Amino acid sequence: MSSLIISVSGLRGIIGETLTPQVAMNYVAAYSAFAKPGPFVIARDSRASGSMLADAIRAALAAVGRPVIDAGVAATPTTGVLIRQYQAVGGIQITASHNPSQYNGLKLFNDEGRVIPQVPGEKVKELYHAGVFDLKPYDQLGWYEWIDDPTWAHINAILETVNVEAIRAKKYRVLLDSNRGAGSIMGCKLLGKLGCQLTVLGKEPDGQFEHTPEPTEENLQSVFEKVRQANVDIGFCQDPDADRLAVIDASGRYLGEEYTVAMCLDHVLQTREKGPVVINCASSRMSQDVAEKHGVAIYRSAVGEANVVDLMKAKNAVFGGEGNGGPIDPNVGYVRDSFVGMAQLLDAMAARNKTIAELAAELPSYTIVKRKIPLSFDAVPGAIAALENHYAGLPQDKQDGLRIDWPDAWLLVRASNTEPIVRAIAEAVTEEAANRLCNDAKKIIDAVLS
Repeated sequence: MSSLIISVSGLRGIIGETLTPQVAMNYVAAYSAFAKPGPFVIARDSRASGSMLADAIRAALAAVGRPVIDAGVAATPTTGVLIRQYQAVGGIQITASHNPSQYNGLKLFNDEGRVIPQVPGEKVKELYHAGVFDLKPYDQLGWYEWIDDPTWAHINAILETVNVEAIRAKKYRVLLDSNRGAGSIMGCKLLGKLGCQLTVLGKEPDGQFEHTPEPTEENLQSVFEKVRQANVDIGFCQDPDADRLAVIDASGRYLGEEYTVAMCLDHVLQTREKGPVVINCASSRMSQDVAEKHGVAIYRSAVGEANVVDLMKAKNAVFGGEGNGGPIDPNVGYVRDSFVGMAQLLDAMAARNKTIAELAAELPSYTIVKRKIPLSFDAVPGAIAALENHYAGLPQDKQDGLRIDWPDAWLLVRASNTEPIVRAIAEAVTEEAANRLCNDAKKIIDAVLS
């Protein structure tokens, strides 16, 4: 990512190169010009550059007359809760999610405490590029307020969704890998409230990541043996802003991010009133199988948290999320939330008296393969059309690239927004079958270019 990336819900770039204090100030001033009057909540993950950006953002918002409620280092889902708690008109989370330390970014929230949808996000982009700012005179400047403990309302909202006493009675041994991100602050408090015996890796939220931030199997190799050595019942691994959760079982086996939403969904549909659920079109088929088992409708959105939330609200979904480890519980907030995942999985283990490995084994087993295929931006429409023709007669979904479905497999081909490639994602019962689908897609695309 060599240039500043501005999406409908925020921006991301390299500190000192594409993302500077001035860029951040102009961007939040543009958001202020769009939002209705009232205070903004700001928070940041643990990156070293976050404090600098927070200073710049507070100054910019004060300059345009906005009161600022500053939560300091806090998880992204906590920001959503704080917006509702303080009746703010919007929020800004300073985070680059799973990107390396040299990156940072801004994620915009609306007054509902969710990532802003596409239409207002596009308007903010227009105002930013137009340089539309409304600077105030000295007697109309905004003011600052700092929050001593930003976590308590978020923790209480999560505790209301689970059987706290049943979990506490189990005295689960838990390893939490926060990787020196924002997640340890609330994670330790929440798991303590649930009576867990806790081992914490990367507890200090200073942004000095002990492994590559994205909680994938490749990046968590150093954690697996620590889970085994600690003799715990479960391992939880967060990304730096704690909106994603990967799971490790007691043997040190990586269950991964895709299992997080599927296992939470299975538990929620067993313990709450049943209703529709939403995932994105790149999430594992496991969630579809769970929904079918419980006899509820499942809907797929385009990739992206804002798209999932839009569809959840439209369908009045009881639960949702993205397969990258981001469960979304409307009872807590319309934000991907690793803490929701931890509480729901512990609740499922306690309710059914099973290990996390046993709960995972109850789900159907699939393998996801992901491939990058070089392709210029102007060649994408022709490639998609060729795939559509080749797979004519099969169920197709064109809301986000092209998705093809078989009874036990699927293939998604979608263009990158940031580089001249398309991403081919396939899931099937075996790795061989998933690889074959990706290989077939590449052959079809190559034929278009020849």
